[in-house]
Amino acid sequence: MTTWGLVIETTVGSGDHKHVEAYVLAHVTGSRAEALAELERRAWNYSPEHPRSPRRRRLLRDGDGFLLVVDGSWRSFGTRFTVAELLADSAGPVAPEPEKAPSEPVTAPDEPVDEPVDEAGGAQEAVEQREGVERYADGVPIKPAWLGRDDLP
Repeated sequence: MTTWGLVIETTVGSGDHKHVEAYVLAHVTGSRAEALAELERRAWNYSPEHPRSPRRRRLLRDGDGFLLVVDGSWRSFGTRFTVAELLADSAGPVAPEPEKAPSEPVTAPDEPVDEPVDEAGGAQEAVEQREGVERYADGVPIKPAWLGRDDLP
């Protein structure tokens, strides 16, 4: 299934400090049509920070999204709603690794297994022992493997 990001670009601040900021409102897993329907629902119900005293509100459909124009007593403020396919998320959940296919060769229990060897000629047992390593939720070790090694410069 494809994951879609519902993105909003809106005017924030006032006076000389007025600028546009982008936010991801939500993620929708499903078809593009489902994501657009959810985006339209959110655009209809959105209440922007500015203007404080709205006089006119116009919601327009624009290709893959919507444009909300709210006229205030002095100026107009725009808010753009866009649906976009999520390609990467550095803070998102880690996807599970795919299982090995049965066609891959399997080592028999009585066959010796080649262990990786470091430059000093010893087995990298500390690096390969992943069972007893304490890790953060994203899988990164809390204590780096190089910390406390005597063979490093």
